[in-house]
Amino acid sequence: MRNVGLRHAERSLGFGLARRDVLRTAVAAACGVGVSPWFGRLASAANAESATRHCILLWMTGGPSQMDTWDLKPGHANGGEFKEIETSVPGLKFSEHLPKLATMADDLAILRGLSTKEGDHGRGTHLMHTGYAPGVGGLRYPTLGSLVSKELAVGQPELPNFVSVTPFRLFNEAAYEPGFLGPGYASLSVAGQEPQPVQLSAEDVLNGTTPMGSRFARLTVDDLRPPESVAGKRAKSRLDLLRSFESDFVSTHPDRSTATHQMVYERAVRLMNSDAGRAFDLSEEPDETREKYGVGRFGQGCLLARRLIERGVPFIEVNLGSPDGGGVGWDTHADNFNAVKGLSEQLDTGWSALMTELKERGLLERTTILWMGEFGRTPAINNMTGRDHFPDAWSCVLAGGGIKGGQAYGRTSADGMTVEDGKVSVGDVLATACTALGLDPDKTNDSDVGRPIKIADGTPIGAVLR
Repeated sequence: MRNVGLRHAERSLGFGLARRDVLRTAVAAACGVGVSPWFGRLASAANAESATRHCILLWMTGGPSQMDTWDLKPGHANGGEFKEIETSVPGLKFSEHLPKLATMADDLAILRGLSTKEGDHGRGTHLMHTGYAPGVGGLRYPTLGSLVSKELAVGQPELPNFVSVTPFRLFNEAAYEPGFLGPGYASLSVAGQEPQPVQLSAEDVLNGTTPMGSRFARLTVDDLRPPESVAGKRAKSRLDLLRSFESDFVSTHPDRSTATHQMVYERAVRLMNSDAGRAFDLSEEPDETREKYGVGRFGQGCLLARRLIERGVPFIEVNLGSPDGGGVGWDTHADNFNAVKGLSEQLDTGWSALMTELKERGLLERTTILWMGEFGRTPAINNMTGRDHFPDAWSCVLAGGGIKGGQAYGRTSADGMTVEDGKVSVGDVLATACTALGLDPDKTNDSDVGRPIKIADGTPIGAVLR
């Protein structure tokens, strides 16, 4: 039975020839490993340590409640259980469960007038990641990380340009793909496992030993190192054989797909054979630092983002799902307030630590942060103490480099149902993020049918830019 990873690589690269299947199998054999999910998408490994700008997307899977985070409505029936707290900016208030971020409000621009048209998880995820609803014009649109990293990348370093930390792809796989840009701009995916309780036995207590456990979430990249059984000269001889096959094939099939196929594996091998992969080893960080970010997947993902920014990676996406590591924690149709409280605590801890350490290292001014999900949630509370899908009037947040923080742009009605001032679209949000990064959102890429497509089809929000 063919490897699932190979079938995925075939779909991503658009190959259908049997000989190419042989080459895929050959590279797996050459390295002594199966083709991991990131391996077939790793053509984007041309990041630059000298890159001057970076972007971090904090993605809230499931659709976060604006009413319980950034745009509370105290005193109204829709307001819910949470209280507002003051921030470092007079008159600007956040949820009581975001106290650390409240002290950093000077760096945050809250967009309270976001209004979109997709209330389905899959369609909303695609819209917010690409700027387009699925299927528009029959095109495969690139995800934001692919678009931005393509523009920010410089040179040919060993780490990838675009890293996605614990992405939840189930809603819409295409929302995370490079689309018509091709697999050369795909992300490297980092898997994660939440901390597991360490059970101490009586013998451990008597001996003063601690069994191997998982005090912190584990973030892993599959097959980052070749196995010991296939190392040194043996690995080199296999790779030399593979290269001879590939070179022969590319010389007789000189098209974009075959060249990209060759580039994918060459860059993957370069990463495997370098020390650059140490960036993913969070055990190099002191426990005190790791605890400051939070022990879960999101907190450790924010720490990884800082390490990757330090090494020049242009774009990192970090996902926050359920507190227990599930995928759709913000999808709070029931028990909204308990769920959002737990998620907010993770968000507050990880994001605030990330901004603090970026600022301490002089990197925040060069790093633009975008916080959002696929849509907001209904102002009205349902009979399960939950909030349902609501794209009409919700919030996202911009922070860091190029952003004029210390403000809320836009205003919703007293009941939270409509945008009364400062209405913006997803295109406007993405165009603003691009402008903050020093990119021209009107720049185009040619689609696979030759149609020019803007990086972001919207108008930058001048009031939140500097």
